[in-house]
Amino acid sequence: MNENRFIAPAIIIALLIVFIGFFNPIAIVGVGERGVKVTLGRVSDESFTEGIHLVMPFISAIKNMDVKTQKNYVETSVYTKDIQQARITYVLNYNLQPENAHKMYREVGMNYLDTIVTPVVEGTIKDIIGKWNAQDLIANRERATQEILIKLQDQLTPKYVNITDFQMTAIAYSSVFEKAIENKVTAEQEALQAKNKTVQIQEEAKQKLISAEAEAKSMTIRANALTKNKALVEYEAVQKWDGKLPEYMLGGAMPFINIAAKK
Repeated sequence: MNENRFIAPAIIIALLIVFIGFFNPIAIVGVGERGVKVTLGRVSDESFTEGIHLVMPFISAIKNMDVKTQKNYVETSVYTKDIQQARITYVLNYNLQPENAHKMYREVGMNYLDTIVTPVVEGTIKDIIGKWNAQDLIANRERATQEILIKLQDQLTPKYVNITDFQMTAIAYSSVFEKAIENKVTAEQEALQAKNKTVQIQEEAKQKLISAEAEAKSMTIRANALTKNKALVEYEAVQKWDGKLPEYMLGGAMPFINIAAKK
């Protein structure tokens, strides 16, 4: 009697396990995902959050869509305004809008990256890069990057995709063009150095001219003063005298300055 009491629950549990294993009425939406319920081909009007959800076997199913931030490293070829081919390496950060996962599934499907994101990104890069000359693009890479990011956000946000970041990590041209840019930069630097040297020489010459004019003016003033004042001539001689009286062949020493005793 006691054994029969445990047989019925055991059978029920076994049947339940078989039912769950065979028909699988439970769907699990993982962390960083949103579930989209499809019932007889009809997509639900909401996105299901993480957790366990019940579905009707053979009638309903839940499709899980990743809504975590994705990072793509891509290299593409584009042309600049002056028809130079450039290889652009970029990094794109994006994620599917969690609240609109069911809309994306209904309108596009699971592979929205290849269907929507990549074509929009490639077209936007070509459009923005095509507005810059090759050499100017190198100097204005950050500005071009910002323009691309803003345009991507404007175009993809209404399509249920958030663009959180875009960076051009490298811009490469043909070896011939890069050599031409290097030669041009070198020539510009040498021209600037020559210009600076010319300015330096002109400034030095100007300073010498000013110094010479000042010296000539000083000599003119001194000459005029000496001409008008003989006493000043003797004073100048005293300033240069080494203290020795000149010797003459006739003997004796004669002063070279007229010294008049004051009475």
